[in-house]
Amino acid sequence: MWVAVDAMSGDYGPECIVEGAVLAVKEWGLSVALVGDEQELLDFLLKYDYDTEKIRIIHSTEIIGMNDSPSIAVRAMEDSSVVKAIRLVAEKECVGVFSPGNTGATMAAALLHLGRLPGVLRPPIAAPIPRETGSPVLLLDAGANVDCKPEYLAQFAVMGEIYSREVFGIQSPKVGILSNGEEDKKGNSVTLRAFDMMKKIPFQFIGNVEGRDLYGGGREVDVVVCDGFIGNIVLKATEGLAKSIFNVLKNSIRESSLAQTGALLLKPTFAAVKKRLDYAEYGGALLLGVEGICMIGHGSSNALAVKNAVRVITECAKQNVNERIASKIAESHGVFGDNNK
Repeated sequence: MWVAVDAMSGDYGPECIVEGAVLAVKEWGLSVALVGDEQELLDFLLKYDYDTEKIRIIHSTEIIGMNDSPSIAVRAMEDSSVVKAIRLVAEKECVGVFSPGNTGATMAAALLHLGRLPGVLRPPIAAPIPRETGSPVLLLDAGANVDCKPEYLAQFAVMGEIYSREVFGIQSPKVGILSNGEEDKKGNSVTLRAFDMMKKIPFQFIGNVEGRDLYGGGREVDVVVCDGFIGNIVLKATEGLAKSIFNVLKNSIRESSLAQTGALLLKPTFAAVKKRLDYAEYGGALLLGVEGICMIGHGSSNALAVKNAVRVITECAKQNVNERIASKIAESHGVFGDNNK
């Protein structure tokens, strides 16, 4: 199972992307197709000892930047690393793709070259959010669809429930709708109608959940659905808060000699907490509902993120996540209606 990796679009260039690919090969024996400037990638690969049959290079000559218009760039720059990587999936040479570049361009290229799974109305971005204990909570949509209809949210729930079960190993994921209160009648017109739809789907639906429930501070939930406007705000606020807390802790330790002594003793604990809360442990966020597995990485993805992205994509392929999504969507067709727009 080959995984295509856009090696040129990240904030730090191809060096850490190559390192992550090598780690995936060394630790798990996975296979990676690096897409980018051939000579540049070869130069970085020369630094490592690895199974050369597990990494191949697909040459590309263009890079879509973070400020490029996604819809224009994807069509105009057919030899860009992200487009070429996604086409490898469309042509069945790879099972999935990872890109740490322009999110809009990755989505546009995926929809153009891969298309949607049968019955899927809108593909959502599924972002894992670390919590206090155990596996992460899955938030979707995290930014793909700003305006949503109730049936979109219901389908997001179906896709997220399957992802949580098959990849995170949760036997019966608890699914909820992000709302302004736990009561059944709380929410807006879209979430209230989605609530009624989701009650009819055969999974463990627990109703409305609040913001605090995302982090393990309230009701137990594994999959939380919302529209992409709210989801993206929640995701970025979460990242900002986590970074701020760690900075406050570090600054407090620097200012106190007693705290510095205690910090040495607590260093292993701090490292464990950082590891649990590190987005890189999950690779990135999957764009669910497209033909093929597409993972969107953070622009600042490091080698650890790349390594884990290759692992998660391979796991999704092994667990037939897309086939399960298409089957479940078909089974629940009566819930969503015939709206394919």
